Amino acid sequence: MNKKITVKDFTRMKEEGEKISMISAYTYPIARIIDEAGIDSILVGDSLGMNILGYENTLNVTLEDSIRHTQAVARGAKRALVIGDMPFLSYGVSVEEETKNAGKLVQEGSCEAVKLEGGKERIDDILAIKSIGIPVLGHIGLTPTYINMYGGYKVQGRDSKDEERLLKDAKLLEDAGVFGIVLEAIPWKLGKKITEELSIPTIGIGAGEFCDGQVLVIDDLIGLSYITKPKFVKHYVKTQEIIHNAVKTYIEEVKKSKYPSEEYRYD
Repeated sequence: MNKKITVKDFTRMKEEGEKISMISAYTYPIARIIDEAGIDSILVGDSLGMNILGYENTLNVTLEDSIRHTQAVARGAKRALVIGDMPFLSYGVSVEEETKNAGKLVQEGSCEAVKLEGGKERIDDILAIKSIGIPVLGHIGLTPTYINMYGGYKVQGRDSKDEERLLKDAKLLEDAGVFGIVLEAIPWKLGKKITEELSIPTIGIGAGEFCDGQVLVIDDLIGLSYITKPKFVKHYVKTQEIIHNAVKTYIEEVKKSKYPSEEYRYD
């Protein structure tokens, strides 16, 4: 079995110029498939709210949801670094509570690190979580738990003031000790600038090709998602169409008594 990826490997990859591959996934079979394919990291994102649970956004995802799906992914991932996403209200409430929640996500969810969203307002949270030995992945740019403040899912960092804010946030997160930062839905030039100015790796999702790594949601990658397709999403296969056609064929065979045939019955 290949060596387990750790947060130290993220640092090494940045230093050696090796791109980091990450996928957001939520289930055991998918985790096993992409782990065996050689993915570097699996993020059990709070995007499970839309892709698995059918919510309109991430705000309804609970800590228990995150723990349950992180458990499933951890069972399937033997090599990839597993990162559990801390959902809305699991942090930013009190240091004691968020530290306990991060601990539960690692202890019960069996992940090796956690992710949380936000810039300078998250520094104390990051320091508290790190103080109990849990590595933290930062996340700035379009942060889905902030959508009510943004007025929806909109690209961030397009004006000079917002660009300056995001660059400062990235540096503050680095100083706080995150092992990497997700950059979501920002102009590619800003993604490049942040990447060049940080010693820790950046993981882009709609942040251009100059980031140190990339992350996509598995449902987007395989064309399974019913969410509106953002500009940065590439469908590598049309899974919706494949499943639809398979089920149509199954229905037809059942209706016409073609399935099960002799081949699929017990004697």
